Amino acid sequence: MNSFAMARYFREQDIDEFRECFYLFSRSGQIRSLEELTVIMRSLGMSPTIAELKKYLKDKGGKMSFADFLDVMHIHSTVEDLPKEVIEAFRAGDPERKGTIPAKQLRHILLKWGEKLSPKEGLHRLEVSQFMDQIFREANVSPNGLVKYEDFVKIACAPVPDYY
Repeated sequence: MNSFAMARYFREQDIDEFRECFYLFSRSGQIRSLEELTVIMRSLGMSPTIAELKKYLKDKGGKMSFADFLDVMHIHSTVEDLPKEVIEAFRAGDPERKGTIPAKQLRHILLKWGEKLSPKEGLHRLEVSQFMDQIFREANVSPNGLVKYEDFVKIACAPVPDYY
């Protein structure tokens, strides 16, 4: 599918952002490695698993043009609803359906669980702690308070403003 056909799935502004990111991180004008695909998709706010990334790259014969990449972005955007998935995970751990989680427990979950980042793509421990503090401040969470997890997810999953 060519990039013109993708216009029906994405806004022109989104395609421009995808194109800019694609050509910034694809060393040869094509994605040829799992690392390149991972960085590009995550830079665009997607959260594919390593297994999904490997499948996308394999399905495209081990390399992707920009048109191929748009196809992958469309496929992935139809299966990923990160805020909904995260809220459902919080609800699974909230049998009383209070809608809150202790801030200390949330910090522990965010720092200790999930897919580990490689040193290349990860943050140092101090940076992670400062990032967590910033998110908690934006969500008006006191360190020993309770967090309304639906509100927290809205803040944590919101796109990063251009002025950061």
